[in-house]
Amino acid sequence: MSSGPGPEPGPGPGIRPGTGTEPPIDLPFLPGCGIKDPTRTSFHRSQTLDFKNGYAFSRLPREGVGGETLFANQLSQDELDDLCTKGSTLTYGQVKRPAPSRFTPAFVAYDKKVLKFDAYFMEEVPISADEHYRIRQVGLYYYLEDDSMCIIEPKVKNSGLLQGKLMKRHRVPKNEHGDYYHWKDLNLGIDLPIYGRTYRLVNCDSFTKVFLESQGILVNPPEELVSDPYIEQRRTPVQKPIVPTGPDPFRQFLTYDTKVLRFYAIWDDTNCAFGDHHPCIIHYFLADDTVEVREVHKKNDGRDPFPVLMRRQRLPKIFGDKNKNFPSCVLEITDHEVQEWYSPKDFAIGKTVTLLGRTFLIYDCDKFTQDFYREKYGITDFQPVDVNKKPLEKAPQVIPPYNGFGIPEDSLQNCLSLFPKPPRKDIIKMLENNLKVLRYQVALESPVPEDKNRRFILSYFLSDDTISIYEPPVKNSGIPGGKYLKRTKVTKPGSTPENPIYYEASDFTIGSTIEVFGHRFIITDADEYVLNYLERNAESFPAATVQSIRDHFLPRKVVVETASSGIPKKDLDDLIVEVQKELKLQAPFNTKQFHEAFHHFDREGSGFLDKARFLNICDRFNVPTSTILLKKLIVCQGPTNRDAVCVSPEVSSKPQLRAALTQGRMTQDPGLEAWESSSGVR
Repeated sequence: MSSGPGPEPGPGPGIRPGTGTEPPIDLPFLPGCGIKDPTRTSFHRSQTLDFKNGYAFSRLPREGVGGETLFANQLSQDELDDLCTKGSTLTYGQVKRPAPSRFTPAFVAYDKKVLKFDAYFMEEVPISADEHYRIRQVGLYYYLEDDSMCIIEPKVKNSGLLQGKLMKRHRVPKNEHGDYYHWKDLNLGIDLPIYGRTYRLVNCDSFTKVFLESQGILVNPPEELVSDPYIEQRRTPVQKPIVPTGPDPFRQFLTYDTKVLRFYAIWDDTNCAFGDHHPCIIHYFLADDTVEVREVHKKNDGRDPFPVLMRRQRLPKIFGDKNKNFPSCVLEITDHEVQEWYSPKDFAIGKTVTLLGRTFLIYDCDKFTQDFYREKYGITDFQPVDVNKKPLEKAPQVIPPYNGFGIPEDSLQNCLSLFPKPPRKDIIKMLENNLKVLRYQVALESPVPEDKNRRFILSYFLSDDTISIYEPPVKNSGIPGGKYLKRTKVTKPGSTPENPIYYEASDFTIGSTIEVFGHRFIITDADEYVLNYLERNAESFPAATVQSIRDHFLPRKVVVETASSGIPKKDLDDLIVEVQKELKLQAPFNTKQFHEAFHHFDREGSGFLDKARFLNICDRFNVPTSTILLKKLIVCQGPTNRDAVCVSPEVSSKPQLRAALTQGRMTQDPGLEAWESSSGVR
């Protein structure tokens, strides 16, 4: 203690110097001593916790309770800390105390800090014969910021259990008294009962171990995590049973999966009604020794579009002894009923295999099948078998003889098709030669006397080379006349139905014979249109045909020229009347024989006779001649530069006028005498 004068007594506590007033009395904060300010309505405290960049931190309050203004400290923070740590001392002075740590809430101090324990629990399995209980491994997480816990079981694929989060995050009750589990209650090697399940904590991570040791908790040594016996049993490799040596179907499947032998075959079904050779493809599956047969369809083959002829199955090759009393027809074939099944060695090019009663000839295979047989069986000959059908020798079609109905081409169509079609026509030729017809006068060559004087009109149609024959009716002849042959094509004699040769326009010449269906006709005359047509198209016809028609029309041309240049038609008519009057005064004679005599000597039908022969015929029949009439009607100097007599068409049409053309008596004619002896004329 220091000696010295003590301090002067000053004013008492709570009295401000220089004033006579007393300060307000501070009452203790006890019930009934509190004074509430009736004007204050806000009592909230300012926020001192905040987050920045995801981290929580504390800061000094900016306002007091209820929004009161807080005055800033006049001293620095270090000075304030020094003042807080100073104490009264008498000898050694003031002692510095450490500054108190700032208050940090638990959810800030332990934010994102979690204790993790590895645990397991045992679950009974009452309904399984393979296991009575199972061990389920879980992870227990303790969150230090709010003392909550959650339990998560890792998901195992195809486990059949509901795994994942078994217990959601919350504060777990510890007992019935309302206590909750705390991190101080957790340690390794303990049993933790939670909601009726007992979890055994066996291990933890490094952060959990360091945290517990920093809090003064002695961490027990970790234990081994118990595994599920059923899972261990599943993981144990199954001891394969020892089987006798033989083909392993599973190994065969893995080795030959998707490997198929392909054979091309022919199914001969010709023994059945409407049977045929069916092309097929045989597939042999090496994975399970099954066989499939597919039928190859072609376009418009007339068969149902079912590609699979035999479904994929094992096919028996040799059957065993069957029990006759056993109804095997309605049951499937079993292994003990078959001694041998079909295998790859039973199939080869050129072999015939019988599959379910059908016989197949294998004639080729693909490249993979060839490589398989080359490697496994050493076969190198894969020459395909020729199964193409040889073309049948076409039997020659015998055409029956032509029966005379219709034209040969039209009748031939009945032999070539079931539904005959009309023969094709040359349309261009029909258009060019439309309405062009060549007409000829023909005489029928027949031994019948009544047919000698019959005359016909033969019409040749250039558009389609057809012929029609018409007979002009003659009164009192006994023959009605009319259409003798309808328009049709006429074949030449000697032609065959296979190669018919028809009459053409070049075949019709004066004096030629035309045979029409057994009847012979001789061309005696032609139309002037025939001469004009042949001369216009002389390059399309033989020269002999054109010259024949020209020679036939030359005398007529001379007569026409003479008649037109000499005697007028009126004078000629008067001359004919005068001759007729003179002949009526003469004695009658046989005009028929007189007419036949002229036709007999005019063999070519030209209308010309030699002058001497003409006068001789008139003398034979006692026909008087006149020099005046002879000068007017007889034309001398004919086309052959010799004396000839040409009777004009008007005169030659009347036989009586021929007797009027005379000029004295002529010498004896041997030809006339021969005709008189043969015809009986005296």
